[in-house]
Amino acid sequence: MDSITIKELYTIENPVIAPLFEGLTYPFEVLPKIGDYIKNVGPTLDKEVYEDLGDDIWIAKSAKIAPSAFISGPCIIGENTEVRHCAFIRGNALVGNNCVVGNSTELKNVVLIGKVQVPHYNYVGDSVLGYGSHMGAGSITSNVKSDKTLVAVKNDGETLETSLKKFGAMIGDGVEVGCGSVLNPGTVIGKNTNIYPLSSVRGVVAPNSIYKKAGEVAEKQ
Repeated sequence: MDSITIKELYTIENPVIAPLFEGLTYPFEVLPKIGDYIKNVGPTLDKEVYEDLGDDIWIAKSAKIAPSAFISGPCIIGENTEVRHCAFIRGNALVGNNCVVGNSTELKNVVLIGKVQVPHYNYVGDSVLGYGSHMGAGSITSNVKSDKTLVAVKNDGETLETSLKKFGAMIGDGVEVGCGSVLNPGTVIGKNTNIYPLSSVRGVVAPNSIYKKAGEVAEKQ
């Protein structure tokens, strides 16, 4: 399972976000820690850069927030990030710099590492999205199994138990998720991979791949 470690999936240079991952091996290990981390880090943020809005919400002064957006704490929104019309941020959201949280997009218990775009009708829950990743319109992370059992990561006959009931997707740096796709619970997508539109994805997808459908994954040339 070396391919699904934090080291293999992400480059994390933002000093507000990087400490959350320190000492951990797999990115899903941050999911139970996001809320408390935000509450601890928020009061230490540079007051010249971030505004404390109360209720465990800190937003960079350079961020653009639509008046119709709803934001619940704990939440940090980074520099030059745009939160658009009717976005719904439900809490435990650590959003990096230069991100786009688009119209009618919902976030819950997530990390958007930086330059992440979730711009149109996306649901992103209990997930980590790497630098420069993009989710096409209507693509979502499914974060709870239909039988409500604990989520495991499965890859080539190996199974990694997570002890988590809620676990959406770990999306590596530079990943492109096509419109209307569903990332099933426990999905891990390696760096610089493209997911075809209308895909149903589960398990581990290798880095530098083109995912066409289950069982049909091509290596990028």
